[in-house]
Amino acid sequence: MALDDLKSAVPDYAKDLKLNLGSVIGNSNLPQQQLWGTVLACAIASRSPRVLRELEPEAKANLSPEAYTAAKSAAAIMAMNNVFYRTRHLLSDPEYGNLRAGLRMNVIGNPGVDKVDFELWSLAVSAVNGCGMCLDSHEQVLRKAGVDRETIQEAFKIASVLQAVGATLDAEAALAE
Repeated sequence: MALDDLKSAVPDYAKDLKLNLGSVIGNSNLPQQQLWGTVLACAIASRSPRVLRELEPEAKANLSPEAYTAAKSAAAIMAMNNVFYRTRHLLSDPEYGNLRAGLRMNVIGNPGVDKVDFELWSLAVSAVNGCGMCLDSHEQVLRKAGVDRETIQEAFKIASVLQAVGATLDAEAALAE
């Protein structure tokens, strides 16, 4: 199993990450589609080739073709939106908030899967990318749809662990060169 390979690659000094990786994926209460869509979207967002290589095959095996594409779409659109909206939020001039974005985001309206799943994946990617404005927006949509806080937290726990594992493994690879 690729998850076991990824866990075994985590160095001893990051044992907590190894344990957390096993629990956030192996013991998740999320339905399979939400879990593996979150894993795939966050593996992409982590920008870690090792994390993505190890987890993508299992995600693909656990997702329908539509969900697989939608999870990748969530990572792609949020890579753009997180930079745009985080920048707009961080600028001290509030007038930027009144300007038209002018960016295409059609996939958000028609992701090809249940809207709740896509919103959950978008929230998780926004956690990786650190966009508070997007986090608030997606969290509000999820809460209005009846998603509980525990489910939402589960998604950003996955995001945090995959980001940390990716950073750790990428640092080890760089040091080994």
